Amino acid sequence: MVMAVTKRIAALVMISVWLSVLAACDDNEPTALPPTTNAPANEATNAPVDKPAETATNNPVEPGDPSAAYEVLAEELRIPWVIAFDGDIVYISEREGNIVKVDGKEMTRQSVNLLKNVHGQGEGGFLGLLLAPDFGQSKTAYAYHTYEENGRVLNRVILLKQNGDQWDEVSALLEGIPGAANHDGGRMAIGPDNLLYITTGDAQQKELAQDRSSLAGKILRMTLEGKVPDGNPFPDSYVYSYGHRNPQGLAWNQEGVMFNTEHGPSGDPGGHDEINIIEAGGNYGWPNIYGDQQQKGMITPVYHTGEEAIAPSGMTIDDNNRLLIAALRGEALYRYDPATKAMDVVFEGEGRLRDVKMKDGSIYVITNNTDGRGTPSENDDRLLLLKNVK
Repeated sequence: MVMAVTKRIAALVMISVWLSVLAACDDNEPTALPPTTNAPANEATNAPVDKPAETATNNPVEPGDPSAAYEVLAEELRIPWVIAFDGDIVYISEREGNIVKVDGKEMTRQSVNLLKNVHGQGEGGFLGLLLAPDFGQSKTAYAYHTYEENGRVLNRVILLKQNGDQWDEVSALLEGIPGAANHDGGRMAIGPDNLLYITTGDAQQKELAQDRSSLAGKILRMTLEGKVPDGNPFPDSYVYSYGHRNPQGLAWNQEGVMFNTEHGPSGDPGGHDEINIIEAGGNYGWPNIYGDQQQKGMITPVYHTGEEAIAPSGMTIDDNNRLLIAALRGEALYRYDPATKAMDVVFEGEGRLRDVKMKDGSIYVITNNTDGRGTPSENDDRLLLLKNVK
């Protein structure tokens, strides 16, 4: 009897240790184990992200009530990933392979017909969605999704066309981007130069991030037709910057400066999630350096979170040139001011946040509690219009 109890206690201890290992990983990556390397000699100097003592009570009462912290615009979304606007209509990609249209109070789940099936394991799936600049006339959009081919997990950039309540693939612009259960990137944005930028993860093969012949661990740039632009930093290459681990946010400020957000290393030491200013041809160091570490020819982040992991995802920039960052593990909307280098929390309490967008001065976020890593409420996931965020 005593031996059985002892074995049960030992098993519980092992489970507890394993759960603590998972908690140390950025975004709770299920496959990551703590590395055996020592912490860097130049310990991070950034203090952990401070949360304000007073945060607006997240009480979604009746729509239009000025005391509410947010208004629910859509609910029961299935692992949503990105928000896109066409006037007052909102489109949201879902990782299983659908696009949700939210028009006022009406929500329609639209099917997507692809030439290669969505592979939705881990962090992969139907991820980025970006409406073409002439969407009102062309009804075309860009999408990024994970697929499987010949036993390999890969990602591709495609062009879609909306036909009534469904979307059909028109053409593939770029295929064969390395993929994996984790670190698939997937963010897309059109820059001030009218070119398409795409983030890719290191596909859990960190050495690929430093390999300029690989499309993994990069920010890519192409024309809207899928060609390599003449001005790219490396001849005949889509690669715009490299040395990235899992870049998730992409935006430009009012002066045209390009920022990205990126997940730092998993394990112990963990954290060190990054904000970077992106330069053409820049090497952002992964896996050789992170945090405050330096190496010749590599660029350090303008901000990192120290040993605290928040798993930053989608990002936008407000009218005051401050970055708004949706965080997964951090379960909050953060605001970073490049002028003061201050980072604070402006909204929290609704779990994991995958994306944030601004329209006409209003802030929209989507929760991401149904992805297997969050704690979903009865009506998750949801599209929220935030109130009272100063």
